[in-house]
Amino acid sequence: QVQLVESGGGLVQAGDSLRLSCAASGRTFNSYPMGWFRQAPGKEREFVAAITWSGSRTAYADSVKGRFTISRDNAKNTVDLQMHSLKPEDTAVYYCAARSTSSTGTYSRIYEYDYWGQGTQVTVSS
Repeated sequence: QVQLVESGGGLVQAGDSLRLSCAASGRTFNSYPMGWFRQAPGKEREFVAAITWSGSRTAYADSVKGRFTISRDNAKNTVDLQMHSLKPEDTAVYYCAARSTSSTGTYSRIYEYDYWGQGTQVTVSS
């Protein structure tokens, strides 16, 4: 069983930066691929970024590529999402997700993840 807790959300202005963090419990965290997703009001949950279990490879949605960076610290059981140049369209609830099947890739589909956090709100004003 894995529990995920996101933090770091808030209200910022367009162009600002924000860093989200996801704290995970579970002894095998360092073998899980991880991801960040987001859901804006009235929209479906969408992929944002993913990272392999080792942190050696990452993947990003086109909408955030070059602005967001995903990273992980397996010693601390954390996965972070550094967000720069935020836009109003980045406003959403951001979710951390873990894939419990040990594998070497990055994953961008909701059904590929087994555990989810409760989400943290990010609001970007114009």
